[in-house]
Amino acid sequence: MANRLRFRLHQTLPNLVPISSNSPVTCAIGDFVPHTSVKVAKFNTGSRAHRRLLLTIGASSTLAQFMSMDGRIGAKFFIASAAKKGTSSVEQVLKNVEWPEQFPFKDEDFQRFDESPDSTFYEAPRFVTHIDDPAIAALTKYYSKVLPPSNTAGVALLDICSSWVSHYPAGYKQDRVVGLGMNEEELKRNPVLTEYVVQDLNLNPKLPFEDNSFDVITNVVSVDYLTKPLNVFKEMQRVLKPGGLAIMSFSNRCFWTKAISIWTSTGDADHALIVGSYFHYAGGFEPPEAVDISPNPGRSDPMYIVYSTKVHTA
Repeated sequence: MANRLRFRLHQTLPNLVPISSNSPVTCAIGDFVPHTSVKVAKFNTGSRAHRRLLLTIGASSTLAQFMSMDGRIGAKFFIASAAKKGTSSVEQVLKNVEWPEQFPFKDEDFQRFDESPDSTFYEAPRFVTHIDDPAIAALTKYYSKVLPPSNTAGVALLDICSSWVSHYPAGYKQDRVVGLGMNEEELKRNPVLTEYVVQDLNLNPKLPFEDNSFDVITNVVSVDYLTKPLNVFKEMQRVLKPGGLAIMSFSNRCFWTKAISIWTSTGDADHALIVGSYFHYAGGFEPPEAVDISPNPGRSDPMYIVYSTKVHTA
């Protein structure tokens, strides 16, 4: 029988270390054990402090579970199916999920250590990549398999939280590829974009596009910075065409001080659950799925995908 893991909330902040504003660092704790299942009981906490989760079982597992149930959900449990030994826990964690009836996160889960304006943080352009070359190559290869072929008539793509590079396949072109990001100088340098919008989604999550505008929406290693993710995902659902694809990719690298609390408190498989929950509770999406495209586990940056498609209307 698979082990059952149980966790408790911890009400203190983690130890802080100096972080360079130009260099992303590892922003996850622990790893998911491939052959265990997860069961999290209901918790109640009245504190508004940053919540941190501590493992309360044996040292063989380093998973820090992200879910916290409050009184609105009653006795229901969040259950993730067990992964088979030797398979990626990230790929297994969104299978057979029993979601709580209501969105299980609180406002403090989306707080950040640095709550200064994002416009200040992203004011200076950073013409750097935030994951290593093998991870970039793995993401580009994945895109080459799932994006519509170049120069497909009528196809439009939206890259949110975009910058000077979107990691699409070399030479990739469509009549419309829109980048939405924080720094205009970076967006101007992005060769795949046909147009761009400068917008802070944490201040204004409303996407400035018509309903049913895009065939694909991408987001690269930035979903962990969204402080209003449900609003953003609802907007993504609105602007996607029926059957349109949304691809959220992430690693374990980030600007730690700007990532949301629930992200920096948890590990890679937990992150897949978090992103999957955004799709689920936004509504109008098919059940999300996760893919582990890490090129060299343990030797280079990991790379994960959580994706879903907009439901077809009747």
